[in-house]
Amino acid sequence: MLPIDKLEQLVRRYGDLAEQLCRPEVLADRAKQLKLNKERSDLEPLVQSFSRYREIDKRISENREALSDPELRELAQAELAELEGERGGLEQSIQLLLLPPDPSDQKNTILEIRSAEGGEEAALFAADLFRMYARHAERKRWKVEVLSLSESASGGYKECIALISGKDVYAQLRFEGGVHRVQRVPATEQQGRIHTSTATVAVLPEADDVEVHVDEKDLEISIAASGGPGGQGVNTTNSAVQLVHKPTGIIVKCQDERSQLKNKAKALKVLKARLLERERVKREEQEAATRRSMVSTGERSQKIRTYNFPQNRVTDHRIRLTLAKLDRIIDGDLDELVTALRTSRETERLQAAGVVVARPAQSEGASAAEDAEA
Repeated sequence: MLPIDKLEQLVRRYGDLAEQLCRPEVLADRAKQLKLNKERSDLEPLVQSFSRYREIDKRISENREALSDPELRELAQAELAELEGERGGLEQSIQLLLLPPDPSDQKNTILEIRSAEGGEEAALFAADLFRMYARHAERKRWKVEVLSLSESASGGYKECIALISGKDVYAQLRFEGGVHRVQRVPATEQQGRIHTSTATVAVLPEADDVEVHVDEKDLEISIAASGGPGGQGVNTTNSAVQLVHKPTGIIVKCQDERSQLKNKAKALKVLKARLLERERVKREEQEAATRRSMVSTGERSQKIRTYNFPQNRVTDHRIRLTLAKLDRIIDGDLDELVTALRTSRETERLQAAGVVVARPAQSEGASAAEDAEA
């Protein structure tokens, strides 16, 4: 059942905000105007859904009354099934909108990709993953800034750390953290055999200075020449910065810039994101909340997703979803995967709040594909 009294109160608040935004003193105060506009914008989807819910509820009542009329009964019965289905969907949407939002969803994101099992092929796959996310970011008009990059001899990535900035970045990328597994024939394979390699992905919300304070006395800072696979572009100046956070033992190295100051600033950004994530995990464990943890190793058994190149197939093992369009996904078309993962999370949040939600049945094809790749 929906909390009607609470919803009506929110509708009144929505109307009150519209009235306040027309007042001269608010129009003259840019900061207050922005604050009230944001609150009203946040309430708008809920108010619109509730308005539609009340309209549908009224029509259901009218159709039930019409069942007693022999001339209208057949039409009323047909409409009732459709209206009740729509009302059920609206109830679920409204329950979800009433749940408190995750403040991290609006944050920019630190993306960390590392090669794991598979040697040079794993490094090449890590580079492919970064390009996949970079292309997805381009589609979304997000900004990608590489903070640290360590290349392998073959041109792959041993490690790549990047800051992705834009609208709802963390909300859409938060499910990418985990072990990603690839099955394909490497370019160096002479006999055409399929190899399996892995790379790990960590997705961390960017920390605000007010959220995480790092005391300089807790840092051990060392400076060295930047390294690389070789060539004219290697930075040989003493600009690489390594930070060791002594209380936690977290180590961050940044060598992308030729300036020590810029590298230190980028390393601090990554350190703060890791510290914020550490606190989030600790808090959720204390509250016994369900969470998807970021990976610490790249073992194949920990996989969240498999990229099967010979069959042009991607399988996400958490929600048992298989899509036969790897070529489009690796080119940055992640929308279908992201939508499915967000829907699954929303279902879990509703169930945790005591809302009964019908899960969609798993398709036979998806199950067979996952069993084949297990």
